[in-house]
Amino acid sequence: MALVENSILNHEQINHKVKRIAYQIYESNVEEQEVIIAGIDSNGYLFAEKLKKALIDICNIKPIICKVIIDKKNPTNPITTSLLPDEYRGKSLVLVDDVLNSGTTLIYGVKHFLNVPLKQFKTAVLVNRNHKKYPVKADFKGISLSTSLKEHVSVVFDKKGSKVILD
Repeated sequence: MALVENSILNHEQINHKVKRIAYQIYESNVEEQEVIIAGIDSNGYLFAEKLKKALIDICNIKPIICKVIIDKKNPTNPITTSLLPDEYRGKSLVLVDDVLNSGTTLIYGVKHFLNVPLKQFKTAVLVNRNHKKYPVKADFKGISLSTSLKEHVSVVFDKKGSKVILD
């Protein structure tokens, strides 16, 4: 018997969520000239790139992409970014990841950016799960899921299309 893939979101639905989140980012930054979209390395960065493209399509705000490299197995290790602190100092920043599960990655990402004064700081995730160890929330989220701890949510971004799967 073949295993059935539990699809949560298909490519079209993900694109709709990206566009909606881009509008929310625009609404909370309507007075800004530019916004830093800081994507956590791997899928968070791919999601950030999609948000950047959507923002370019809907408004005049200049989105500046930033890659955030966090050791997810040991998040207390130093975090690096593709932008220098002076490049995001005093600006509006959105920290982006694909899935908010326990909150570990996002909270350490937030901690890193708190070392530099920002004009505004928000978070965005495609999938928000309800298993947080830390008091962190997503300001913008594509979908919220109540899943068991044994289940795993995978986000796939590839040339054939994007999808969110429950394993």
